[in-house]
Amino acid sequence: MSRDGAITRAREYFDKGEFFKDLSRRVAYSTECQNEARSPELRAYLTDEMVPYLQAMGFDCQVLENPKAEGLPFLTAQRIEDPRLPTILTYGHGDTVRAMEGKWRAGLTPWQLIQEGDRWYGRGAADNKGQHSINFGALAAVQGERGRLGFNVKVLIEMGEEMGSPGLHAICEKEKERLKADVLIASDGPRLTPHQPTVFGGSRGILNFDLCVELRDGGHHSGNWGGLLANPGILLAHAIASLVDQRGKILVPGLKPEGIPDSVRHSLAEIQVTGEGGPQIDPDWGESGLSLSEKVYGWSTLEILAFVCGDPNAPAHAIPPKAWARCHMRFVAGQDPSHFLPSVHQHLNKHGFKEVMVIPVRESWTNATRLNPDHPMVQMALSSIERTTGKKTAFLPNLGGTLPNDAFTDILGMPTVWIPHSYGGCSQHAPDEHLLAPVAREGLELMAGLFWDLGEKGLPI
Repeated sequence: MSRDGAITRAREYFDKGEFFKDLSRRVAYSTECQNEARSPELRAYLTDEMVPYLQAMGFDCQVLENPKAEGLPFLTAQRIEDPRLPTILTYGHGDTVRAMEGKWRAGLTPWQLIQEGDRWYGRGAADNKGQHSINFGALAAVQGERGRLGFNVKVLIEMGEEMGSPGLHAICEKEKERLKADVLIASDGPRLTPHQPTVFGGSRGILNFDLCVELRDGGHHSGNWGGLLANPGILLAHAIASLVDQRGKILVPGLKPEGIPDSVRHSLAEIQVTGEGGPQIDPDWGESGLSLSEKVYGWSTLEILAFVCGDPNAPAHAIPPKAWARCHMRFVAGQDPSHFLPSVHQHLNKHGFKEVMVIPVRESWTNATRLNPDHPMVQMALSSIERTTGKKTAFLPNLGGTLPNDAFTDILGMPTVWIPHSYGGCSQHAPDEHLLAPVAREGLELMAGLFWDLGEKGLPI
């Protein structure tokens, strides 16, 4: 009975094909949360797959209805070995984005896990079925080696994360006592690079809003009216240019953070952003004077997701009556998103764009969260992972993307430690989504090591 024994069990679970078998079964559930016809599959993933699996590990399971979105249920489970022991909460989501059948490469299909070399293809293989399956496999390895975990575990699995997690915050509020724990340890998102274990403590927040210019009813012939009628597309283009410059720098003070805390800046100084596995980085884009890591993990960005003027599919020789754009803020902890739209409205009025309407998008924002690099749970996780892998582990105070992490930090009131088991090039929202086998294998090992350490040493908080 030893730490090495638990890690060996986790490794053998992978090497003997048992992990592939479990993940194959889970990928086969067509859990597209945006497709109402998939509601039975979404529920079956919990009731037919995860409940029996967790019950076999000694968990008490309960499937809960979603108070905000019918057909997107939740699973809560708990294994209480001793109320006096520390308790961790782990989270995952069994839903996926749309499968995009017919767009995958020849020989691949979204609802079948297919191995080609080190890549395991299938919808949800990386986001997020593979990631929470790794964590459950590691828990099983520790339990098998020690005969117990040495701590209590609570589980929350949702089936609507890809739709913005409707109902998650309400469930956390309603089930606060059942979900109460000392720390969240979960997995989602990408590693910094495929070869470097990564830990992050939160995520940037997100807020969407629309800009719209509506000047008249119907289009008017540009030969007869050009030079006489204001063009809403031109007005909106200049309005956007007043918000963010030609190199992506935000020009509205109310949208920018006050600065980057010293502890965060120090942590990000060790992070090298290479873009490995993704598109080539534009190094002179974004806020000037910041490193690449500070731009994506320590600062806020304003993006234009869509711009419509006239009919893009059939342009006519007419001045269009209106123009519309969907705008998108990624923001960091310490910023209050309730101030963003008033700041935009005030800025546009100040610059003479009174025709531009600023329209909030319903349920369009998630708050930003961040964990201090000096937090003792961070230090324990980094030490444990480096002991297991022998690799320098990257720590990000927050992910560049967005997770519903505020449900755990703000409602359940716990620190959050995320340990991703994927990488940036996994195509998780596109055809050919895949899990990297070496990352999954290492993920099983390092999570088994961490869970062993938690049972042996307890939580450092």
